[in-house]
Amino acid sequence: MVEPTDPPEQSEIPFGFRRVAADEHAALVRGVFDSVAGRYDLMNDLMSGGLHRLWKRALIDRLRPGTSLIDVAGGTGDVAFGFMSVRDGGNVTIIDANADMLRVGRDRALDRGLANGITFVCGDAASLPVFDRRVDAVTIAFGLRNVSRRAEALIEMRRVLSPGGHFLCLEFSRVVLPLLARLYDAYSLQIVPRLGRWVAGDEDSYRYLVESIREFPDQETLSSELRDAGFGNVSHTNLTGGIVALHSAWRV
Repeated sequence: MVEPTDPPEQSEIPFGFRRVAADEHAALVRGVFDSVAGRYDLMNDLMSGGLHRLWKRALIDRLRPGTSLIDVAGGTGDVAFGFMSVRDGGNVTIIDANADMLRVGRDRALDRGLANGITFVCGDAASLPVFDRRVDAVTIAFGLRNVSRRAEALIEMRRVLSPGGHFLCLEFSRVVLPLLARLYDAYSLQIVPRLGRWVAGDEDSYRYLVESIREFPDQETLSSELRDAGFGNVSHTNLTGGIVALHSAWRV
């Protein structure tokens, strides 16, 4: 198989509804998560009514026992902890670009007695500090839309997979039910930023997070991007009417 070529550089990319210089995007995103790290998990529960736990469970259920796993952008540990609770000889490395999110994850791991079971690494999704063909699975949950160089990150996540390795991405997507779409738009665009102000003291960061969902590719477009990155057997499953999609792809 011919390896995908590097994508052309983009001068500007979306940061929410505004466009910023590509070389500024990562720092702006890092600033968002520096701000929200301490209340990130609480806000996830409030914003989704706890549904994010069910969505992450759907991802974890796709992972085979005994899997060696890299969870990208998994700083506070939800996917890693869920996987460790049902693992059979597996191991997890969390790679996240944000040191504050990793710090929260390490504290949570200590509280759960998992300090020796999970490795935390600060690193960029588009330049993973991992050797080629090293792990059985790579996951990224609600992090891909915050990656500055998405095409490069997808190529990287395929690179570190062993042949036959499994990639799973959980991300907000396009709602497929018209009535639900209208309700969801009203809630997310109007209520979520206010929750961010009331609970996390940061309306702007949560406004960005909501806006970033609208700028993220729909299900079919992301599937095409996965194929362009060299993945095979690409598929997706809509969850909660397409509010979230679980994308599955393999290194074949």
